[in-house]
Amino acid sequence: MHLKRFKTLWGHEGPLSQAIEQVYEAGFDGIEAPVPDSDTEAALFGETLHENNLLWIQEICTTGSYVPRRDASVDEHLLDFEAKLRSAKITGLKPEFVNVMGGCDAWPIEDSVRFFSEAQNVADKFSIPVSFETHRGRSFFSPWNTVAILDKVPEIDVTCDFSHWAVVCERLPHIEWDCIERTAQQARHIHSRVGYDQGPQVPHPAAPEYAEALASHQACWEAVWQSQLQRGLSYTSMTPEFGTDGYLHLLPYTKAPIADLWSLNRWIGEEEKAHFERWQSSATRTSRIA
Repeated sequence: MHLKRFKTLWGHEGPLSQAIEQVYEAGFDGIEAPVPDSDTEAALFGETLHENNLLWIQEICTTGSYVPRRDASVDEHLLDFEAKLRSAKITGLKPEFVNVMGGCDAWPIEDSVRFFSEAQNVADKFSIPVSFETHRGRSFFSPWNTVAILDKVPEIDVTCDFSHWAVVCERLPHIEWDCIERTAQQARHIHSRVGYDQGPQVPHPAAPEYAEALASHQACWEAVWQSQLQRGLSYTSMTPEFGTDGYLHLLPYTKAPIADLWSLNRWIGEEEKAHFERWQSSATRTSRIA
C-alpha cells in the first residue's frame, strides 16, 4: 500500500499554475477542489491538470457551502448532489473519487441513512466513486452519529477529518477510540488537519504545545491505514487541509495570519509521508513475525 497526497485549493489565493508548482515542489500527486463555477474555467481547469499529469479529487458540498442550508430537505440534497456529480464532465476529467460534505447535523438518523443510501445509488449509477466526509454541520458531525449511520449503510466510503470531532466533542479524537476504529472500517481518505479540544485547527502542528493533539490524530490515521491494509487497498490517500475561514489563527486588530497557510500544509504533508513510511515499515515487520 502506498500513499497519495493531494493539495487542497481551499484557501489558495494564487493562480492554478502556482498551485501546480507547489504540488510538484512538495511531491504531491494531485489537487482536491470543486468544479470551478463557470464552464470556461472548469474546462481550463481540467485541461491544465491533464497536461500536468495530476490526479483530481472532486469536492462537493450539498445544498450550500461547508454548512448546509438548514431548511433543505433530503430530496434537495440528493438533487444537488447529482447535479454537482454531473458537473465533473465539464472538466473532461474523471476524478480519482468525489469527496462529499453531505447531509445535515440536525437531521434524524433515519433521514441521514436515506440520504447516504440514495446518494450512493446515484454515484453507482454513474460509476463514480464517492467518499462522505466527517464534518461539522453535516450528518457525520460527531463520532456517535457517524457510527449509528454507518451501521445502517456499511456500503459507503468515508473521508476522515477527525479535527471536526475534536472541537465537537471537546476532547482529542483518540479518546473515542471505539468510534475511530468503527469509522476506519469504511475509511477511504484522510483530511490531515490537527484539531484540539477548543478548535478544529491548531496554530501550528509542529509546535510542542500541540504535540499531544498531533499524536492523537496520528494514532487515528494509523487506525485508518491498518483497516485499509487489512481490506487489501492498493493505496491510501490524504489531503493536508489546514485552511482559512476562521480556521487559521489571526492576530487581533491587524488580522495578520500567525503562519503561512501553505507552509502548514506542506509541513503536515511531509510529516505524514514520513509517518506513513514508519508505520508501514512497522506493520510489515509485525506481519512477518506473525
